[in-house]
Amino acid sequence: MSNSSLPPVTLLLLSYNQEDTIGEAIVGALEQDYPNLEIVVSDDASKDATFERIEACFRDYTGPHRIKILRNAENQGIGGNIDQAVRRSTGELIFIAGGDDVSLPTRVSTVVRFWVEHECKPDLIGAYLFDMDQSGKMLGTIEISKLENYRSLDDWSRSPPHVIGAAQAWTRRLFDRFGGTPKGIVGEDMVMAFRAIGTASAITLPIPLVNYRRGGLSSPRKSLTAAAVIHGLTKKLKSSQTELQCMLDDARKLGASPMTLAALTQRLDKEKFIEGMFAAKTVGQKIRLCRQFATLPGDFRVRVLSYAAAPWMLAPFFFLKRLRYRLAGRS
Repeated sequence: MSNSSLPPVTLLLLSYNQEDTIGEAIVGALEQDYPNLEIVVSDDASKDATFERIEACFRDYTGPHRIKILRNAENQGIGGNIDQAVRRSTGELIFIAGGDDVSLPTRVSTVVRFWVEHECKPDLIGAYLFDMDQSGKMLGTIEISKLENYRSLDDWSRSPPHVIGAAQAWTRRLFDRFGGTPKGIVGEDMVMAFRAIGTASAITLPIPLVNYRRGGLSSPRKSLTAAAVIHGLTKKLKSSQTELQCMLDDARKLGASPMTLAALTQRLDKEKFIEGMFAAKTVGQKIRLCRQFATLPGDFRVRVLSYAAAPWMLAPFFFLKRLRYRLAGRS
């Protein structure tokens, strides 16, 4: 089979303030053994030397892959960056790569072969990943959910799948069908998986194909103070609301069941409730919000109220939690 008869594919490498890791990510992209490959690097207005390092990596490149380097004048966020970059790419299948992750040389060819074996019907393919720390030490394998077991949005609403965008590939037709990715989302992997599940076209390839670097948003952290819990509750309110509203709109387009629409609405209401609770100035306003969102679980409303109105009352609980954590670390 000649190179021209192979499906044209785009590897989209997203970067933002990753000057220390972008070079390794680019090497992973350039070492792909798939011949009909376009590599699009889209830097989202980095404030450090990331873009200069991107230019240096490609300055003397004479290899087989088609290269396109983009730089946003203003930061667009993950959703906006993906949307603009995909619209300026040409591949039928779009691979997502982070500026701190490393695609294995066979990533693209393995997924394309899997896609072709399934008659190019899946609109989203999620692969496993190798877990890697900041220093590059390998920690094991990360498995995602078996997406083929999700046959409808009702399955999603019962138990949303575990997905990681750094090892996803999805079709241009899926992107186009839903009008791209909204600016403001950071969980594009969940949004795209939701869309593919809604069209019964998501599948998992149970092979690790990406070295996934732990750090930043992906690092697990213990919440050992009330302030840390509050930060966790409020840090992604706007993006979560944007994502859930997008998924709710998509679900309506797909004729989702009342169960799915209700599940999404409740998730969105939870985010709105949290936002309102921490924006309210008085305890009376917070209590009125608890009544306004009476359809949400009572224990959830009480928990958020306690953090929003009287976090100091939780100090003894977190003191004991920190003590247990320290003792467990010594054992």
